[in-house]
Amino acid sequence: MAEKIIILSGKQYSGKDTAAKILLEELKDFKRIGLGDAIKIEYSENTGLSVEEIEKNKHLYRPDLIALGNKRRAQDSDYWIKKVIAQSGNIIVPDVRVKRELEFFKAENAFRIRVESDAEKRALRGTLTSADDPTETALDDVTDWNAVIYNNSTYEDFKNETLALVSQIRNFFQ
Repeated sequence: MAEKIIILSGKQYSGKDTAAKILLEELKDFKRIGLGDAIKIEYSENTGLSVEEIEKNKHLYRPDLIALGNKRRAQDSDYWIKKVIAQSGNIIVPDVRVKRELEFFKAENAFRIRVESDAEKRALRGTLTSADDPTETALDDVTDWNAVIYNNSTYEDFKNETLALVSQIRNFFQ
């Protein structure tokens, strides 16, 4: 079972994975494990597509991935969480998208980060789809994040803002 947990939430192309990569450079005792990874693996098994193909063309498969994620959550609201939380060690989960996931990780004393970015900036990073889906909007009204970082400027600015969280994260887990 996971020991220390950091979660990231934000809309598509906000920079959640980028923030996770930046944090992993400094927090060497953590590893990345995404809820979406579990969904992609299961989708790959169901369709015969490789995980690499799905990742490379995620915008093409996004509606199906969302549907699969929602289907399994309807069967067991903790389905994907259980897959991730079963991992040992310290983990960064870069794709928390719905309230049940947030509440679960909150109960596990996760450090919670929201990544914000304007729609115009996100659209420059990739094709925005399913913008009104609950997986995109369910956490918009949440205000009790441990930290909120903004990705509307340069990569260097975002990296510096993300790295500024490292000492706060270390203190949180002491």
